[in-house]
Amino acid sequence: MSLLVLPLARRTRLRARRDAGDGDGAPVPPEFDFLLSADARTVTHSGRAVAAQLPRAERLVVVTADDDVAWHRIDIPKAPAARLRAALAGAMEDELLDDAQALHYALGPGAGPGSAGWIAVTHRGWLADTLATLEAAGREVDLVAPASWPRAATSAHLRLRDGDAQPMLVVEGPQGVACIGLEGTLARSLLAADAHGVRCTATAAAAAAAERWLDAPVTVLGDAERTLAAAASPVNLRQFDLAARHRGLRALREGWRRLQQPRWRAARVGLAALLAVQVAGLNAYAWQQQRTLDTRRQAMDELLRSTFPGVRTVLDAPLQMQRESERVRAQAGRAGDGDLETLLGAAAAAWPDGAQPAASVRFDRGRLELAAPGWSEAQARQFRERLLGSGVRGETDAGRVSVAAAGAGA
Repeated sequence: MSLLVLPLARRTRLRARRDAGDGDGAPVPPEFDFLLSADARTVTHSGRAVAAQLPRAERLVVVTADDDVAWHRIDIPKAPAARLRAALAGAMEDELLDDAQALHYALGPGAGPGSAGWIAVTHRGWLADTLATLEAAGREVDLVAPASWPRAATSAHLRLRDGDAQPMLVVEGPQGVACIGLEGTLARSLLAADAHGVRCTATAAAAAAAERWLDAPVTVLGDAERTLAAAASPVNLRQFDLAARHRGLRALREGWRRLQQPRWRAARVGLAALLAVQVAGLNAYAWQQQRTLDTRRQAMDELLRSTFPGVRTVLDAPLQMQRESERVRAQAGRAGDGDLETLLGAAAAAWPDGAQPAASVRFDRGRLELAAPGWSEAQARQFRERLLGSGVRGETDAGRVSVAAAGAGA
């Protein structure tokens, strides 16, 4: 699965670049650094381009800078999903320096209403403008991931600050995320509590200074590799009013992408095998049913030929057998269910009490019509009830009575 990751510059730099324009004040189209990975594990290509010229990939992830997202651990209010953002703004109003309504909030890993959890806070307008710029260029953002987030195990990463040769320390752990300089004693105190269990990494440019400051070797981790790892973050900052639309379709696509990952290979093989077995079973069942139908059809054809040797070509065995039976019956002089004699006898036996004889009689194609004016509703009902069980059905309407065999059409 191909992956395109956009590591965003710090918000202040992005704002400065957006505020810069040409002579007539038109805004300069923002450019994005990008990392392209064919397998979501190693960087295939990197560069910088405007939104419309970014490479195409199956998944697009935006990664924010470490110090553009602040993490706060609070007791999350119990509120429905539609009102949770407003409840978070009210609960955190005293902890934030900026206007609570100008900020964007997102639930951290495992956080939910009614429990203590981590809340990510960032500038709403900046993030909304970034997403709008990408989506205006036809680039749908699947995930907005922070570069760092609270973790169960403490880790430290040192990188050079922009325009400064002094490294900056990023600490992620159970106590949250801290981005501080190496001056003073605060940085050392953050690592002192769990010095032996902290995994320390540094960019190549900051590795030498980091080793001198730590007095210990560090693992070199480039910005590209760290950003690519952040694309697998369990936190998606696209929540509440910045959540992506078409959630059902997006969730289905996200589930399909996860199924393409190497760890789900056994599940994919098992699912494919199950589908193959189902298709083979359905084909075998259909073949068996077809064989059964062919056997029964052949038996019907043989029965027709043996009963009526004069039939040479069999086209529709049931219909031909019915016609031949009717022909034999007529030759023998016996009345059938739809003949005039049978229908007249049934009508005479069911004729209601006190009714006058029929004024006229009409017979056409197995249907007998009798003119019987002046019948009451009780007499019509009595006529229909007497016909029940005789194999003949009767209808009364506007002084006329119609009688036909029960299996005959109207």
